[in-house]
Amino acid sequence: MTTGAPPEPLRPRQEAILRVVVEEHIATGAPVGSKHIAGREGVGFSPSTVRYELARLEDLGYLDHPHTSAGRVPTDRGYRYYVDALLERDPPAEPPAVVRGALDLPAMRREVNAALSRLADVVAQVTNLLSIVTAPAPQSSTIRHVEVLLLQPQLVMVVVITSTGAVTKRVFAFDGPVDPGLCEWAGAFLNERVTGLTVGARMIEGRLDEPTLGEKERDFLAVLSPALTDLDDEAGLLVVGGRARFLAEQRHLDLVAIDRLMESIEERYALLAMLRGALSRNEVYLRIGSELPDRSLAGLAMVAANYGVPRRNLGTVSVLGPVRMDYRLAMATVRGAAQLLSEYVEGMYE
Repeated sequence: MTTGAPPEPLRPRQEAILRVVVEEHIATGAPVGSKHIAGREGVGFSPSTVRYELARLEDLGYLDHPHTSAGRVPTDRGYRYYVDALLERDPPAEPPAVVRGALDLPAMRREVNAALSRLADVVAQVTNLLSIVTAPAPQSSTIRHVEVLLLQPQLVMVVVITSTGAVTKRVFAFDGPVDPGLCEWAGAFLNERVTGLTVGARMIEGRLDEPTLGEKERDFLAVLSPALTDLDDEAGLLVVGGRARFLAEQRHLDLVAIDRLMESIEERYALLAMLRGALSRNEVYLRIGSELPDRSLAGLAMVAANYGVPRRNLGTVSVLGPVRMDYRLAMATVRGAAQLLSEYVEGMYE
C-alpha cells in the first residue's frame, strides 16, 4: 500500500502520539491538543512530554498547527505514515459483512452491470465515501451473443452480450420501415460471423464484409456494424455509488476539489487515468492529498484495490473522500469488495 520507499521510522513514543492525533482527528474533525492526548487511557505520557513530541512531529512535517487552535492536525505526510507504518502492523481489518453479502453470485453471474452498481452502492453506504467501480475493458472479453430487434417500424436495436456478461445496446433509425425478416436474418448472420471473436479485434470488420450478400443486406449491415466495431468506445465504464450522499455530507471540503472531482467523473478518462495505478498492484493502493496527480484534488484521498483472475487484473474498486477518512474501514472495504468481484468474474474468462 506504499507509494515508494518506506517512511523513516519514528520513535515509539512519537508513533503512539501520531496515532492518537490521526485517529482523534478522523473521528472528530477537530485539532487535537496535548492535554487530550496525555489524558487518553493507555498513553502514559505527561502533558509536557506530549507537547515536546507534538512540536517535533510538526517540525518533521507529520502534523500541522492551525493558527486558531492550540491543537494539531495530521498533514498528508502524517496520514501516509499512519497508513504505511502503523496500520500495516495491525491485524488486517475484516471487510464489513454487508460487503460480503452484497452479491448473489449465482443469480447475478451474467449481469455484470447490475452487479457493479449494487456493489458500488454498498461500498458507498458502508464507508460514507464516493465509490467508483471500473468494469473490465471490452478488450478483455469475447462476443457471446448478438440480438437485432425491431423496436418500431423505423427503429432497430442491436444488443451485444460479451463473455463477461456486459451488455451494450445501440439504436439505429432508418428513413423507412424495416423488414422484420431482415432483422431476423441479420441476427443469425451476426451470431454466425462474430460469436467468439475478441471485442475490438480488427477481424470483426472483415467478418462482416461478405461479397456474396445482396445490396439490401450489405446496406443494412453497414448501418448496424458500429454496434460491433465501436465496442472499444465502451471501454472504461465507471459505476459511481453514493454521489448524492457524498455531496451532502462533505460540504466542509474545498468546493474547487468537489467540482473538479465531479468533472473528472463526467470526463471519465481523467478519472480512469488516476485509477490506472491500482491495476498494476496486488495490494491496496492509496493516494493521499498532494499525492493525487490533479492538484485541485489535494484535499481528497483515494483508496483502491484491483479485482480479476490469476495473472490478469480486470478492474478496480475504489473510494474517494476527504483526507480525513477512516482508512482502516476504507481499506478493508475495498479489499473485501475487490475479492468478491474476483470471485464473481471467475469462470467468465477462458
